[in-house]
Amino acid sequence: MEWTTEDKKKANLDNVVKDILYKTLDKNTFSKIKMCKTGKEIWEKLIQLCEGNEQTKENKLSMDTQKFDNIKMKPGESMTEFDERVSSIVIELSALGKTCPNRKVILKVIQGLSKE
Repeated sequence: MEWTTEDKKKANLDNVVKDILYKTLDKNTFSKIKMCKTGKEIWEKLIQLCEGNEQTKENKLSMDTQKFDNIKMKPGESMTEFDERVSSIVIELSALGKTCPNRKVILKVIQGLSKE
C-alpha cells in the first residue's frame, strides 16, 4: 500500500500519542489497554476504565451527593482537613456534571461543623 504524506503524518502523530499514553500508565492499567491499536482506541478504553458507563456514573453521582448531604466534621478533625474533605466531594460532583453553588457549599460547611 502506498502511503501519502498525510497518511505518514497521521501515523506518526498516532505513534506519538500512543508513546505519551504508554509512558504515563502504571503496569496494571497498561495491561488493560495494550491490545488497543490506535491512540484513539487507547483513549476511549481509558475513559471507560476511569469513568465507567452511564450506570456507573449515576451510581457515583448518587453516592457523592449522599456524602455531601451527610458530611459532618469528625471528632478531632481540623478545619483544614474538613475543608479538604468537602472540597474533594465537590470536585467529584463537578467531574460528574453536578455543580454546587458556593452558597450551598458554605452552608453545608457551617452545618457540618462540630460544636467545638
